[in-house]
Amino acid sequence: MSQTRGSQNIYLLVPILLAAILLGTAVIRGPHLVSYSGLGSAIIVAAPLMMATFALMALAIAGRGTVDLAVGPLMAFINVSVVKLNMLGVITSPIAVFIVALGIGVIYQLLFALMIIWVRVQPIIVALSGFLALTGINLAILPRPGGTAPDWMASWGLGTSIFSPVLIIIVIAIGGWLLFTLSSFYGNLRMMGYDERAAYTSGVRISAVRVGAHVIAGLYAGLGAICYTALIASGDPTQGTTMSLAAVTAVVLGGVSLSGGRGGVIGAALGAVNLFLIGYVLATFNFGSVQAFVTQLFYGLILILSLLLTLLVPVIARYLTAITPYSAFVVLGLVVLGIMLKVSAEDARPATIALASPHSYAELLTKYLLLPPANAAGAGQFVLTPFQKGLFGIGAAAVVFAVTLRVMMVEAMSLRFGLFMYVFVSACVLLFLFVAGDVSLAGIRR
Repeated sequence: MSQTRGSQNIYLLVPILLAAILLGTAVIRGPHLVSYSGLGSAIIVAAPLMMATFALMALAIAGRGTVDLAVGPLMAFINVSVVKLNMLGVITSPIAVFIVALGIGVIYQLLFALMIIWVRVQPIIVALSGFLALTGINLAILPRPGGTAPDWMASWGLGTSIFSPVLIIIVIAIGGWLLFTLSSFYGNLRMMGYDERAAYTSGVRISAVRVGAHVIAGLYAGLGAICYTALIASGDPTQGTTMSLAAVTAVVLGGVSLSGGRGGVIGAALGAVNLFLIGYVLATFNFGSVQAFVTQLFYGLILILSLLLTLLVPVIARYLTAITPYSAFVVLGLVVLGIMLKVSAEDARPATIALASPHSYAELLTKYLLLPPANAAGAGQFVLTPFQKGLFGIGAAAVVFAVTLRVMMVEAMSLRFGLFMYVFVSACVLLFLFVAGDVSLAGIRR
């Protein structure tokens, strides 16, 4: 079981690496992202896509190539239905909106499951039929974007703070899936996705498990529609196509196997975040009227590159046995965190100097080790802050300690020690010498 889980997690290396590169680039290109309002806006914008990706992920794990292309029009249908009912005064309270949104999502997915299980129609046919039908129904309900969302939902989409009801929805969605993975039902779901015939002979109730997967997808679609309604504060029947294509791309970027049996909420979340970061980075460049074309082009190129890297992951994993997704996440996370602190501190410096106060914000940043002292280096020189040096030092020490334990285990088991680990250890030693040398020079200057 541990080997199977490890082989599943190894596919997270690609989305983790892509997220680190994109996040570092996004912070450098747009420093405003490292702020309460920037992160708050990012959460509310990425939340609908994240929920749509979760819905597709739950169905993809079930196998049979179940990719619900109608997830976007379904979210748009829930969106326009909630807005229309709110304008008619039928539903206005939060409880009523959640019941309607989640109920519509579950009912549609139950119909989807019944068509697959009992009528025995291919999932792709049902998905395309639902896509076309819902697209037309949405335009019949609301011919053009407009209307108003419930009043209590207006503040959700402002994005002025990180902590918002949308963040609570994301936490509940991720936490709920992680708790679900502890159940035997999840094990049966994955077994069915790997080999439905073997699962059937093992006593798994295939029909019940498949219906359960569709119910989970419907709940996620309903939550995504609520987040989308809060984002635009109105109704929009035209965004279903874009949402479906983006969700499918995010699922693939997250390392989820469309053939079934492999995937999880962490990979799906990383895929959705990567898509948001691609759009954010491209928005920092001025492409003029071809912005949408360039964005779609980069979506396609990055998707192809990610697929190629995913195919190489099993081959690379044979030689880089010491690298796990968790260790890669820790190391790359420390690097990106250092970039974020550096960019945010430098971005705050001009505004704080203008205050010309002995107790300015810049002095507070220096006091709490987020800015280097004023006499640390001359103009134009790159200087790490004490806090960043501490982070990098702790990270390097943790990596060296982990590699040392790995060396001891490898030598004890008389296994081959790859060239990468020698290079990695040498890089850690050089990083330590660089930091130590910088500290020594700072002491000599004093």
